Amino acid sequence: MEEKAIIVDNVVKLYKLYDKPSDRLRESLGLTKKKCYKEHYALNGVSFDVNKGECVGIIGTNGAGKSTILKIITGVLNPTEGQVKINGRISALLELGAGFNMEYTGVENVYLNGTMLGFSKEEIDAKLDEILSFADIGDFVYQPVKTYSSGMFVRLAFAVAINIEPEILIVDEALSVGDVFFQAKCYNKFEEFKKMGKTILFVSHDLSSISKYCDRVILLNKGKKLNEGIPKDMISIYKKLLVHQYDDSMPDENDTTNQVEIKDESGNLDNPEIIKNDNSNGKWKDHYTINPNLDAYGDGSAEIIDFAVIDNEGNITSNIEKGTEFRIQSKVLFHKDVENPIFTYTFKDVHGTAITGTNTMYEKVNIEEARENEIYVASFTQMMNLQGGEYLLSISCTGYANGEFRVYNRLYDVINITVISDKNTVGYYDMFSKTKVTKVEES
Repeated sequence: MEEKAIIVDNVVKLYKLYDKPSDRLRESLGLTKKKCYKEHYALNGVSFDVNKGECVGIIGTNGAGKSTILKIITGVLNPTEGQVKINGRISALLELGAGFNMEYTGVENVYLNGTMLGFSKEEIDAKLDEILSFADIGDFVYQPVKTYSSGMFVRLAFAVAINIEPEILIVDEALSVGDVFFQAKCYNKFEEFKKMGKTILFVSHDLSSISKYCDRVILLNKGKKLNEGIPKDMISIYKKLLVHQYDDSMPDENDTTNQVEIKDESGNLDNPEIIKNDNSNGKWKDHYTINPNLDAYGDGSAEIIDFAVIDNEGNITSNIEKGTEFRIQSKVLFHKDVENPIFTYTFKDVHGTAITGTNTMYEKVNIEEARENEIYVASFTQMMNLQGGEYLLSISCTGYANGEFRVYNRLYDVINITVISDKNTVGYYDMFSKTKVTKVEES
């Protein structure tokens, strides 16, 4: 039987939410018998185990209870009900600032954190050079941490957490603050920890890291444990949660009874493909968080009335696994007669650089004329070869009139697309090389 490093048993965390401070005061003084608060369950009956030597990820949407459960495990918070048992020395890297005195220098905080974890001054002395070398923030270690940038802060915090030889390492999103080189160094340390048989509990929105490093994933939703299992399965459910497609009563993936053919307003099939769990009463784009700074413009001859990104399982989503087939669709209503309309899409990185894209003109799919009040759906199907990361999708309907280029409707950076990958190579694209190395025997 595997030895348990962490046991979380039916943990509940209840917060009382008061409309105004005076209600809290009146209740504490016994001046009212009426309940003056609303109950909010940050966690409600959560149970799970973490075996020694496992790397377990915790994922969930905002407000799912991820950070709350980590704070209870590390002793920062007490549960309202239930209990947590820990078997081993914990080192935790929670949200920025946890466990640090902002008035102390970096070095003083190293000693403060080490002492809190049970180390003697002599033991911290022996590890100090290794910690400062890993943090690599130069003479700033002698300055108060309140003067640090967020990047310097997380470098020092992680250097302390990772170098005091914990048996259990707990990390909550903090790595997203460091630069790419520091993140690479931290993940290399993760690999070392796993090989040493250490236990890691890892909360992150970076699904690529969850997929690559975790042996098992726990999925939280609205304070409850929704499911747990291998990363691929949990990420698949999480993707449905993100676009409001997951339902506890959903049928098996192979059951097609709830699959809906895509139809336009006239009732005709506009695409032979099938989207699972499509909300026929709404629009595809209702599944997305639209960019609040969306740049939309055009001369009004056409209007993009709907769009979707569909994964290889037929789900509307904003998360695509690298190496899988996916589809981009845009539905366009024409307000005027338009000759030879061109439908397009473009992926840009977060810096605004156009990475890839295509259009119906390049692909030699021509529509001679779209008439007023007609609706067309452009469907682009391809393999996702981009590296894991965040990208912005733009879509448009354009064309030429009297030899001049026209934009009928363009939606710049309309939604964010996350590419999930457990292996990245150099640059923007993975060439999916078939690689081998053979030893040549000397004759």
